[in-house]
Amino acid sequence: MRRVSVAHYAVILAGGRGERFWPLSRQERPKQLLDLVGDKTLLAQAVDRLIGLIPPERVFVVTNQDLVGPCCAAAPQLPVANVVGEPVGRDTAAAVALGAALVKARDPAAAFCVLTADHVIGDHDAFRQTLCAALQYARDADWLLTIGIPPTEPSTAYGYIDAGEPVATVDGRELLRARRFVEKPDPATAQHYLESGTFCWNSGMFIWSLPVLEAALQHHCPPLAELIMDLTPLVGTPQWTATLTETYASLEKISIDYALMEKADNVAMIRSTFAWDDVGSWPALAHHFAADTGGNVVVGDCVVQAAKGNIVYSRGRLTALVGVEDLVVVQAADATLICPRSQAQAVKQIVEQLKQRPEGTRYL
Repeated sequence: MRRVSVAHYAVILAGGRGERFWPLSRQERPKQLLDLVGDKTLLAQAVDRLIGLIPPERVFVVTNQDLVGPCCAAAPQLPVANVVGEPVGRDTAAAVALGAALVKARDPAAAFCVLTADHVIGDHDAFRQTLCAALQYARDADWLLTIGIPPTEPSTAYGYIDAGEPVATVDGRELLRARRFVEKPDPATAQHYLESGTFCWNSGMFIWSLPVLEAALQHHCPPLAELIMDLTPLVGTPQWTATLTETYASLEKISIDYALMEKADNVAMIRSTFAWDDVGSWPALAHHFAADTGGNVVVGDCVVQAAKGNIVYSRGRLTALVGVEDLVVVQAADATLICPRSQAQAVKQIVEQLKQRPEGTRYL
């Protein structure tokens, strides 16, 4: 085993558009910049969770170029230079490689974690303990690590990880070989995964050392390894922007799961002991707010009469419900969404329709 740096870093991916949270989520203020749960934006909460584990100067945010300013405003404790914008979106694989270059410019042997800016996590102490154990192990081990979330229901909204035999024990926690990553299943398959006891939800959180990550990318996705090599010496120089724009244009749009995690044979998973929710659509708010006696979850101002099982987001405006059931009702300043809870994932299709309408862009 090699001895590497003791410094730990974090890369927070904050480039998503969160279209399932339209009409509240907009291009200039996407999901990660909303205070959907709690009194801070989801990005600010992601940064705050690292307090005491990784100092702000070693936390990077990778976002869209046009969101650099809003992200800096949402996380003022971070150095402005640590918030970096991608010239075009190329999914999470490119964003991870960009983050790796930022870390490598500081410490070529560092261990770092990749987190997302739009998750809600409970029990922050347990989260930090899990992350710390994984980072400590990743410093000296030839493994790509991920965190699996023990499923609480047969969800079809998440990808899954099939966990195999233990490969190590770290701080009393087992690291299990990740036998395979599987995509979002149908209901019957999700039920099987839940009952098996070996499957966990794929959290999208990863931990590794730079040398191990680079070796894996060189083997499975050489263009991303080359991106790290090209960008690292240019961090903080006048050539950075031009080179980033040029190199990104030719990159494949692919997730880190497809590009690397599903191909590598040195992936291990640690089970979480903390609550986790990726808050993927409006019905997820029901997990974070108390319901009234009719099962209605209300954020904001709402009057309810003979209504059941509804989710209402109406900050700054009064919404009244009479005799309706199982709806999602969202009031934004210039648009209103009403749909059955069961159809909330289809909000993205509304966004696509608006993109095709000349006047629709004002609502995006």
